[in-house]
Amino acid sequence: MSRSPAVPGGALVLDSEGLAKAVLRDRTVTAWLALARADDLRVITSAATLVEVVHPRINRPALEWTLSRLVVEPVTEPIARHAAALLADAGLHGHKYAIDAMLSATALAAPGPVTILSSDPEDLAVLCGKRATVIKI
Repeated sequence: MSRSPAVPGGALVLDSEGLAKAVLRDRTVTAWLALARADDLRVITSAATLVEVVHPRINRPALEWTLSRLVVEPVTEPIARHAAALLADAGLHGHKYAIDAMLSATALAAPGPVTILSSDPEDLAVLCGKRATVIKI
């Protein structure tokens, strides 16, 4: 994989699809993870993301191995408050956007610059604005 114009730096953040694809060893996500490792970047996700990813058919050993290679950030009260503020600023609300908002708040709390791998870049871009680069996977 050649480096995109949005080269990760600081932290690489996985949304639920990014994490699920990492578990499945998807080539694109694996390439991003290799770049992150080579650049000594933190690879993170939100604890809320696990709620979306864990299901009866997921390969649990592969999930656990993948999780051992990244940092699962907790949803603390400050993160939850920041997520609520991001939703309000974007004019969004409700459960449809809640996990994306928690992931966005987690990403924005990481040392930057931050790149987020997502299957839903539009919502995350609205929530993060120019403070993070969102890459569609």
